[in-house]
Amino acid sequence: MKVAVMTDSTAYIPSDLREQLGIEMVPLNVVLEDKSYQEEIDLQANEFYPLCRQAKELPKTSQPSIGYITEKLEKLATEYDAVISIHLSSGISGTYQAVIAAGDMVDGIDVYAFDSEISCMPQGFYVLEAIEMAKQDVDPKTILARLDEMKQSMRAYFLVDDLTNLQRGGRLNSAQALVGSMLQVKPLLHFVNKQIVPFEKIRTHKKALKRIIGLFAEDADTGKPLRAAVIHANREEDALVLKEGLEQLYPNAEISVSYFGAVIGTHLGEGALGLGWYMK
Repeated sequence: MKVAVMTDSTAYIPSDLREQLGIEMVPLNVVLEDKSYQEEIDLQANEFYPLCRQAKELPKTSQPSIGYITEKLEKLATEYDAVISIHLSSGISGTYQAVIAAGDMVDGIDVYAFDSEISCMPQGFYVLEAIEMAKQDVDPKTILARLDEMKQSMRAYFLVDDLTNLQRGGRLNSAQALVGSMLQVKPLLHFVNKQIVPFEKIRTHKKALKRIIGLFAEDADTGKPLRAAVIHANREEDALVLKEGLEQLYPNAEISVSYFGAVIGTHLGEGALGLGWYMK
């Protein structure tokens, strides 16, 4: 059985790596100043943040259309018997459900949709694991079982530098945003039951970052091999410093640097920083 692996743009796997590994991708959409973009195709993260700073309104985001996904699956059906399709949490986007619906309309290929219940590079970790197994001719159900196993140790925390986008996007009311800004509160966010929710509210960026490192240490101190990613919204230098510091402390951790692209960056805002990991 020949198995394809597909994901969406919010996994933020660089295009050159996707092409090298043969990973298929369906983009989410971003509307900025009345112009619609396909994320990771005609709008890259390094282009998004400067445009966003100049915009008068918060960008809007939307999932891929069922028609777009159907066309993608029909094309894959000419070459593959099945596809493992891994997507951002169904609690924050309808992309996962759209893939299921599209899969029901396409003949000649078995579609196995997987809800990562998360996003960004932690979502990408599932994709990279799946493509590695698919290349070894592992069957889809065994791949899905491995992804479910990974989910047991997958963790991610996000530090939001500015409360503005959360408030403008309806995820934080005006009073909370005002109080938070006055007190220099840096909310830590994580995924619970497929939703982005506050984990803790911490005074100052330095203390919040220290808290994320402490959470990572709870798993890294075991000495077991981990795979991790430092994720940033246009603050690559800070991300690299964090990566290097963690690598010195934890030689058992394989750490990369990734980014928040336009869709997730719309909600978290420029300056956000995150750390995601799982036990290998």
